[in-house]
Amino acid sequence: MDAIQLLKADHKLVKGLLAELAETSTRATKKREELLHKIQVNLKAHTTIEEEIFYPAFKEAGKKEEAKMYYEALEEHRAAGDLVLPDLLSTEEGSDMFSGRAKVLKELIEHHADEEEKEMFKDARTLMTKQQLNELGAQMEKRKQKILRELS
Repeated sequence: MDAIQLLKADHKLVKGLLAELAETSTRATKKREELLHKIQVNLKAHTTIEEEIFYPAFKEAGKKEEAKMYYEALEEHRAAGDLVLPDLLSTEEGSDMFSGRAKVLKELIEHHADEEEKEMFKDARTLMTKQQLNELGAQMEKRKQKILRELS
């Protein structure tokens, strides 16, 4: 699997988990807790492989426009992972505030993933060879599995 296919599969997984979370009611506290844990683990693995492997390779392969995309993507990760997700994790699962924060996280991640897929990944396919993308994909998959084992 090449790097872009791997990242798109991650996007699909996390968006699905977020959609499922958004559909839960305030009474489904156990379900919310389980989904939130899955989201947290998968987001950590995904953002780590992007930040450590994919983004630097993308930035290096590109020019000024790609550098801008690189820094914007990092900031979006920071907003979701360092601000919204920690707030959600510390919010009572049965509250309406949880529902609101879950919705904001879902919207942030959907926006970020859509932007990556429409702009960054499209650029990456023209800037990098199939072989480079396959090599990045293999590195990313190996790193991702290590992170998932550590967080499980």
